[in-house]
Amino acid sequence: MFERDIYRELVAHLSKKQITVITGMRRVGKSTSVKYLLKQIKHTNVVYLDCERVEIRILFNKPDYEDIKEELELRGIDFSNPCVIAIDEIQLVQSLPSVIKYLYDTYQAKFIVTGSSSYYLKNTFSESLAGRKRIFEMYPLSFKEFLKFKQVWADSYEKYAWKPYNSAWYNKARDWYEEYISYGGFPEVVLEPNNVDKQELLLDIINSYIELDVKLLSDFTVSEELFKLVKLLAARSGNKIDYTKIGSVSAIHRQKITAYMQLLEQTYLIYQATPFTKNIDKEISQQKKLYFSDTGILNVLAGSQLSSGQIFENSIAAQLKPIGSIQYYQRKTGQEIDFIFKGDTALEIKETPLEQDKNSLRQRAAAIEMDKYLLIGHHPPLNGFDDFLWAGSIF
Repeated sequence: MFERDIYRELVAHLSKKQITVITGMRRVGKSTSVKYLLKQIKHTNVVYLDCERVEIRILFNKPDYEDIKEELELRGIDFSNPCVIAIDEIQLVQSLPSVIKYLYDTYQAKFIVTGSSSYYLKNTFSESLAGRKRIFEMYPLSFKEFLKFKQVWADSYEKYAWKPYNSAWYNKARDWYEEYISYGGFPEVVLEPNNVDKQELLLDIINSYIELDVKLLSDFTVSEELFKLVKLLAARSGNKIDYTKIGSVSAIHRQKITAYMQLLEQTYLIYQATPFTKNIDKEISQQKKLYFSDTGILNVLAGSQLSSGQIFENSIAAQLKPIGSIQYYQRKTGQEIDFIFKGDTALEIKETPLEQDKNSLRQRAAAIEMDKYLLIGHHPPLNGFDDFLWAGSIF
């Protein structure tokens, strides 16, 4: 089993009474992380329950919580001593927050739970368990984690993280980064050696996402309609999304598109970058930019409709989002800064970065009183310019 960067935080939280909540897109590694955590527990007063199994959903839908406790005892849990109860995909049982609250408050029970919807876990789940839980968000593999899963990572590579372009590191890692951009960071896809099978796995992830997560987490039943919308969105990666235009192309009502977009974002398929402004009203009113959480998924959905520059920009968005907020800045004149990272760093994304790109970025950052800026590139230019950050050093 390969260790994810998030595991350190998760293990540290095991000793806390608080509920450990792990959320993220389907098949991103949540269940694997739970099983990893259970192996770290020193006692055997532990049970693992998967809500995708119908008998587990029936168990937690019982109206009497003491009956649920009794059945858990039959599964090996001793409630007279500290115990650990791990529950996968809790959003599939509507009554589970109340059950967990009762057992949490009444017994010495530590809960580790997973779910695929940020809306459910941050709102519905949070309302009944205020102060009793900590939420950890899990994303596709970072580039560093990708290298670990490929079994090519060396601790000496750490010195290249967030450092200016280094030709030796670029020559060493560029083929790995190209694979990372092409097929993304879903663990099972990274571990699959055959490229055709990688494509099949990505298609399967998309289908299971729509058929399982979407149908179970919403009242949307027309999966063909949603799949058509997702493909239209993939072709617009990196662009501002006009719901009215999307509606006219897809023949889906604008209000329904709005609801779909919320669900796609809350289940981690897409990110939406808001405009950077100090005026909150303008931020709310301006259109958001769309990015997919994984470039492998994006490539399968978009096919050949995207330029290499669009795919690269989406890759940077996917690399940055797990470690900080991303926004974009655009003036009325059309001048733009690709990303504002963590609210204080201007980032410009170029496939082949040039000195004039760095100069333009410096000027645009200064215009909004931002003294931190980075030019991020995909390929080094032939003229020897090297004052930029290579994307393979973002880890």
